[in-house]
Amino acid sequence: MIKTLAAQIRQYKKASILAPIFTFLETVMEILIPLVMASIIDNGIEKNDMSVVLRDGLLMICMAAVCLLFGILAGRFAAYASTGFACNVRDAMYEKIQTFSFSNIDHFSTAGLVTRLTTDVTNLQNAYQMILRMCIRAPAMMLCALFLSFAISAKLSMVFVVALVFLAACLSFIISRTIPVFNKVFDSYDALNASVQENVSAIRVVKAFVREKYENEKFTKAATALYRLFVKAESTLSFNNPAMMITIYSCILGLSWFGSQLIVGGELTTGQLSSLFSYIANILISLMMISMVFVMITMSAASARRISEVLREEPDIVSPENAVTEIPDGNVDFDHVSFSYRTGTGKPVLQDIDLHIKSGETIGIIGGTGAAKSSLVNLISRLYDVTEGCVKVGGIDVRRYDIEALRDDVSVVLQKNVLFSGTILDNLRWGDENATREECERVCRLACADEFIDRFPDGYDTYIEQGGSNVSGGQKQRLCIARALLKKPKVLILDDSTSAVDTATDAKIRKALREEIADTTKFIIAQRVSSVQDADRILVLDNGRVDGFDTHENLLKTNAIYREVYESQTKGGGDFDEKGGDEQ
Repeated sequence: MIKTLAAQIRQYKKASILAPIFTFLETVMEILIPLVMASIIDNGIEKNDMSVVLRDGLLMICMAAVCLLFGILAGRFAAYASTGFACNVRDAMYEKIQTFSFSNIDHFSTAGLVTRLTTDVTNLQNAYQMILRMCIRAPAMMLCALFLSFAISAKLSMVFVVALVFLAACLSFIISRTIPVFNKVFDSYDALNASVQENVSAIRVVKAFVREKYENEKFTKAATALYRLFVKAESTLSFNNPAMMITIYSCILGLSWFGSQLIVGGELTTGQLSSLFSYIANILISLMMISMVFVMITMSAASARRISEVLREEPDIVSPENAVTEIPDGNVDFDHVSFSYRTGTGKPVLQDIDLHIKSGETIGIIGGTGAAKSSLVNLISRLYDVTEGCVKVGGIDVRRYDIEALRDDVSVVLQKNVLFSGTILDNLRWGDENATREECERVCRLACADEFIDRFPDGYDTYIEQGGSNVSGGQKQRLCIARALLKKPKVLILDDSTSAVDTATDAKIRKALREEIADTTKFIIAQRVSSVQDADRILVLDNGRVDGFDTHENLLKTNAIYREVYESQTKGGGDFDEKGGDEQ
């Protein structure tokens, strides 16, 4: 786990080394200042030697300034390293997720991945910053202070109560300056989470249209913006520790006058007593820092483990060596295919599927809920791999193809339609990023999407809200069909993609597909018989097995399941929306 995470430090190695070095130098300087103070009191004030007071006083001021500088540098490098480390971890996780197959995504769950990318990384970032600073500072300060104040009295530590009041004022000022920055940080987190949720929840569409690179670039911009805000916020907070030290030492100079009453016994000089006060405070601060580090590391250990799980996960589906990049035609063959979501342990979802479809055929697929209709077509574009047997496209096993080449020629309109924030043209060009406006308009006519696009005031420049919330289900489905057609695929899969449109529009879409892309092999999954009855052949699935595979007319004669579905849907005189629409 540590090795996996350490690899993400990369360009921030220098900052990760400099931060503890400056922290150590800051601590050493803090320990030495009380000794100079003791010299001022014993050799200057008590002996009335102003030259010693001026000399050592100037030296102490210079040491305090150097200590402040070391503190600022240590905080700045720690902020730079920790936020940069977090940025790298996020990018590495996001890029890794883009390579995952559906089974990898299912293993972690969408919500789990979003949490790991946001909350868990933030926990890790905070812990890393504490490691760079407090894990060096606290032990060094404690050991030195203990060595020099072994015989100190615990009652003397009460003199620092006054220091805490003044310190609270300083901290209030620092916090007031950082809150506005952190508000922007949280807003950036919201934008980051929105981008993650949009992409991860729509990962099937991202993969089907081979848009991993585009989404990676978009996410990197959001992560970099968050990183810059964190550098600003943490750099401001870096003044926290120097302010604390300055406050305590300033208070010591004032309280040393009253502490002189405790040295009437002559056991200690005034200067020695003053320095011991500082060491008591150092010990207490060190204990506080160690406790904070312990709590943070304990909290972040689970986050580190969860992040490492994602980074170490290997995608189940990858392109083979010497992969085939050209698909000859749209022939699709299922050679005794069986499939289970959990290889070796899960119950088979599909069992002994043996089908042979010629290029250009239209295949309707019908069956009850859970009949594995979507699972069957997901195997064609290799969104999942078969458990037994093989699936061939163009006479070649899909496992021999380059994944991007295969999915470019096997266009899928998934059961869950997803649109992304952007204009209608932006969404359509997922199918072909170089498509002209005329090409986009043509596929929209085929999908009957032009009917409602032309009624929008901005037409094809209409902005689609996140998730397509400002268009109806039927409009969303037609845009997704148009987007898939823009790829000019050899195989087109419509997974219940016209369920939200009326039957009249459904018929127009099927007619356009039949006439305009006759050479494309088409798979149409539907719940309505009217959506598949004109297909060349219809596949009836029942509990993952082929129950029938024939024309509409023959299935009515020979297949009880198909006949029962047909009669139940036509007994009432047809679909109620035969002449209806799907307007919002």
